[in-house]
Amino acid sequence: MGTKLYVGNIPFTCSPEDLENLFAEVGTVVSAQVVTDRETGRSRGFGFVEMSQQDEASAAVSRFDQTQMKGRTITVNEARPRADRPERPARSGYGAARG
Repeated sequence: MGTKLYVGNIPFTCSPEDLENLFAEVGTVVSAQVVTDRETGRSRGFGFVEMSQQDEASAAVSRFDQTQMKGRTITVNEARPRADRPERPARSGYGAARG
């Protein structure tokens, strides 16, 4: 299993391919994604890159954290596990399922 990295403050024009190409400079990229807004489809300014080896991930953090990407200073660090969230209550009102 690879090591997932958080990449913050990426340019809003950044694509998953841009992230993959950048991080491929230090190792094998398993996956790269840019997080987008559900409603608009626009980038939210951060993403995740999964590197195949822990040492490659460490090299990526050392190499790219606080560097420039298309005029923005990006943040790169090891991603934290997603916190368990409480279940959301059912929505009511306009557009909600009717029983």
